[in-house]
Amino acid sequence: MVEFIGMIRTSDQSEIRKRRGPLLDRGYTRRFAQAHEEAGFDRVLIGYHSWDADGFAVAAYAAAHTERLGFLIAHRPGFIAPTVWARKIATLDQFTEGRVAVHIISGASDTEQRRDGDHTDKETRYRRTDEYLDVVKRTWAATDPFDFSGEFYTVNGALSQVPTFSRPRVPIYFGGSSADAYRVGGRHADVYALWGEPLKETAEQIAAVRASAGKAGRDPGEVGFSVSFRPILGRTDEEAWERARSILGAIEGGAVPPSGNGSAPYILGRESGEGSRRLLAAADRGEVHDRALWTATARATGAAGNSTALVGSPETVARALLDYVDIGVTTVLIRGYDPLEDAVAYGRDLLPLVRAELAHRRAAPA
Repeated sequence: MVEFIGMIRTSDQSEIRKRRGPLLDRGYTRRFAQAHEEAGFDRVLIGYHSWDADGFAVAAYAAAHTERLGFLIAHRPGFIAPTVWARKIATLDQFTEGRVAVHIISGASDTEQRRDGDHTDKETRYRRTDEYLDVVKRTWAATDPFDFSGEFYTVNGALSQVPTFSRPRVPIYFGGSSADAYRVGGRHADVYALWGEPLKETAEQIAAVRASAGKAGRDPGEVGFSVSFRPILGRTDEEAWERARSILGAIEGGAVPPSGNGSAPYILGRESGEGSRRLLAAADRGEVHDRALWTATARATGAAGNSTALVGSPETVARALLDYVDIGVTTVLIRGYDPLEDAVAYGRDLLPLVRAELAHRRAAPA
């Protein structure tokens, strides 16, 4: 089966929509999470930014207002001790009865990191993440006190009495598109997260991560892969492209300022990570790739986050998603430019088509 992940925020806003209401809108957060659960999503991502609401608290609030939906909590190592964070996650995993997963991001932007007081360079951040996850996983697994001494962390007699509800532990998702990211993610990731590049480049990244997992002594088949898109649907392909051009016009026309004035600061820093550079390189090669991948939205936003779209009717976009499944993708992360409304539409029109085709394939004789 393919896992479907959405994304929730605490306010109604996007690249084309100025924020409506307060940044912490309890009613909207509740409705947004419930809409994903009703739409049939497996999890929702809760992002991490230096200016935004705390994702751990958002997950706890949303979990209290849903029954089944899982929560993928983004986390940047370096701001909290790994043993403390391991207990926090295990505690929430217990209270939600296994609905928690974590998404580890080492941090692409020096500017963004410094806003929270971290002045390390990117290479150092990846070494720290590697060590951080070693300590976190030992904390989750240990039944006796343990010591750890490394470049960044030293603990003595560490032992958590809070086991994870999930077995064997809380799932670890990992993002990044650099050689350092492949190395660290290859060691630790249960699911490796990629942004929505063309099929050829996505397959190359999957191969690179699998090679890194093999070098780390893991079975490369243990690692799943997530890919992220911004689907733009219409009843027909023509209607979808008309909507897509309208969305691009709103972005290019500055419907939402990049920062301040009550809107989300989508431009996180002057630097861009390797993932952003890769999306912009794909945009340089062409506006439309493969069956339905559209890069114009990535170019218009400077690829600040997952920003490539799949444009078409539900049938066209479903086939495009299945193309990625065919090259090894196991998880699909999708979010819209009209966030809540699009989540409802995905659950009504898109997810059932993908799942029906996968069920048909499983039932078909070899």
